[in-house]
Amino acid sequence: MKVGYLGPESSFTHTATRTAFPEDTLVPFHSIPACIKAVEFNEVDLGVVPIENTLEGSVNTTVDYLFHQSSIPVGAEIVLPIFQQLMVSKENKENWKEIRRILSHPQALAQSQEFINCHFPDADLEQTPSTAYAASFVAEHPTQKIAAIAPKLSAEKYDLAIVQENIQDVAINRTRFWVIGSDQVELPHIPIERQKMTLAVTMPNNMPGALHKALSAFSWREIDLSKIESRPLKTTLGEYFFLIDLVADKSPELIQFALQEIQQMGGEVKVFGNYKVHPIHGI
Repeated sequence: MKVGYLGPESSFTHTATRTAFPEDTLVPFHSIPACIKAVEFNEVDLGVVPIENTLEGSVNTTVDYLFHQSSIPVGAEIVLPIFQQLMVSKENKENWKEIRRILSHPQALAQSQEFINCHFPDADLEQTPSTAYAASFVAEHPTQKIAAIAPKLSAEKYDLAIVQENIQDVAINRTRFWVIGSDQVELPHIPIERQKMTLAVTMPNNMPGALHKALSAFSWREIDLSKIESRPLKTTLGEYFFLIDLVADKSPELIQFALQEIQQMGGEVKVFGNYKVHPIHGI
């Protein structure tokens, strides 16, 4: 089986994908839309894309593309602990405190702000397409006073020295990844945390108490919601859809009745998937 993922190799998405599909052929893509399109056009069988981080919140590119431009189902969720490392070329290992420029993906830079402000308040921060790209750039310019923030796998791949470990601002930092391309994706070697459903609800414009009415369909049935947020519909200013995660431990009929009630009120419901959540440990 061919599994696409948001590349490049040695990124966090690569780590999650490799752990979930150790026996399959992994294909990196340069962007989230490119990975989703590869699934759409059957270039790969499945795709793995980030959906949310503890510190930075939802990955809007994934949410918006799957809502507005695709009907690809979500078949599983992988939850990966995120540990950021500061790495330099081995030529700069002894004088790493003299670095003047730090490169990384925007989310990794944001996740490490406290460390950067404390140790490198005057350093120039440069955003890169991925953490792995930052590590490769440092490896290609070993004499420059630069560092990368990236995962341990990047240090191994590009032969860099990790000079400060686990520099992320929050100890419990995790990223959720969706496996897309099939209604149900089995990952038998990773434990199951729970069953979850994600859906998007769009209520009629200017309906008084629209969100309250939609949520009440779940509330009185005691269906537990684990997340709710709004995203622009990209039609008219002030119009939104609501992205909702619910714990799918009730009977499918009960959940279906809740969705039907929303539809009877004039709302529209798009189900992204009903899937198992798989936490990865020991990475």
